[in-house]
Amino acid sequence: MTSSQVPITSSELANLWMAYQEKTMVLRILEHFIEHADEEGKQLLQSHFNDAAKNIETIKSIFKEEGAVIPVGFTENDVHKGVPKLYDFMFDIMYLHMMTKVEMSLYALFTGMAYRKDIKDFFIKLTAEAQQMNGQATSQLLEKGVLSRPAFVSMPTEVKFVKDKGYLGGFNWFSETRSLNTVEVSLIHHAIETNLVGMQLMIGFAQVAEDKEVQDFLVDGMKLSKKIEIDLGEFLRQSYIEPPATHAGKATASKIAPFSDKLMMYNTSLLCSFGLGSNALGGAFSLRSDLPAKMALLAKDIFTYAQDGGKIMIKKGWMEEPPQVEDRNQLTK
Repeated sequence: MTSSQVPITSSELANLWMAYQEKTMVLRILEHFIEHADEEGKQLLQSHFNDAAKNIETIKSIFKEEGAVIPVGFTENDVHKGVPKLYDFMFDIMYLHMMTKVEMSLYALFTGMAYRKDIKDFFIKLTAEAQQMNGQATSQLLEKGVLSRPAFVSMPTEVKFVKDKGYLGGFNWFSETRSLNTVEVSLIHHAIETNLVGMQLMIGFAQVAEDKEVQDFLVDGMKLSKKIEIDLGEFLRQSYIEPPATHAGKATASKIAPFSDKLMMYNTSLLCSFGLGSNALGGAFSLRSDLPAKMALLAKDIFTYAQDGGKIMIKKGWMEEPPQVEDRNQLTK
């Protein structure tokens, strides 16, 4: 029996379904960005658009072969052509940089959950494409001077081992509590960088949302991103490190929506999931007790916010249901 003759597993079905949702959403976002991009940015965005369109067709083919219904995802009804651009200089590439980070994490996870060779190879391909695109976006942002590099540090000249349990303690202005180590700095920088882009995304979304309940929710998301940036930035400042910042990628003054409220809510939900994963990673790899504690509090805020968003999406009829496992309990009734 060839790999394509082996039925796909529940994990493979779920992850293909999730990939379809994410890819169709990104396609709609890119359509708006490409419409307003400069020539250099347009080439990069179009390349990612073309890859996404091909991958969507691959997922459709697999579903058809397996006799599964094609998800709705996001269609041409979720993007409005010919409207003013919602974001200013370089935000399109900043968004691409952020979303390829999400894709690298997501598809690497899906690869490890795939068992059929063609499905595993497909997710490996998606991971590689996201990595390549992230590298190109990073290079372009650095060339334009709109991406802050993490702090430079002196290179270690000797290997050291922790000898004092005080190493695990939190920050205290009046004690000899240690500064952050490079592992902790890297995770904080990543979280702040992502939330800076997320904050501008929420500002733009909130400006153009048609539904008042959605608008209020997106304003709350803007405030939450700002809170995360400020709270985590303070950890860097305590170690005399300036948090990342950028002068580019702001929301314009446009009040005309390029995207449906449904799409903006899903994009926000996806970033919440990514934020929860990043916070869990940051807390797990930090050896300073105050940082995991802060990460846990922020994770609680993100989780509560994501739940509120889910309730709105269900109320509006925008939450597409993932494939369901057969309810065997019905047989006992």
